Amino acid sequence: MKTIAIIAHNGKKAEMVQFLNENREILQSKAIHLIATGTTGAKTETAGFEVEKLLSGPIGGDAQIAAKVAEGQIQMVIFFRDPMDKHPHEPDIFMLMRICDVHNIPLATNPATAKLLIQGI
Repeated sequence: MKTIAIIAHNGKKAEMVQFLNENREILQSKAIHLIATGTTGAKTETAGFEVEKLLSGPIGGDAQIAAKVAEGQIQMVIFFRDPMDKHPHEPDIFMLMRICDVHNIPLATNPATAKLLIQGI
């Protein structure tokens, strides 16, 4: 089973839920396990998806996902970042992106790239 981490900044959470809904069939048919930072996970659950929730990003959720990537527990990360806003946990975000690069884990930061990755499953 593949595990995909999903993260979305506050301004991108609705876009993430929309993306998941548009790709529900693929996610369900491939038995994808979703893991998410706290609030993104809660919104995902509300949309009817089963998801493992970690801490909220600003209080360590991004770091938790990075650790799971490093441990080989996550095979893809979809992180809808809001490039127009400041984030106090920016060092954690860059660390997660770096860990994905170090471990050669696909990372999508926008819906267009995420769509290509999901279609490639």
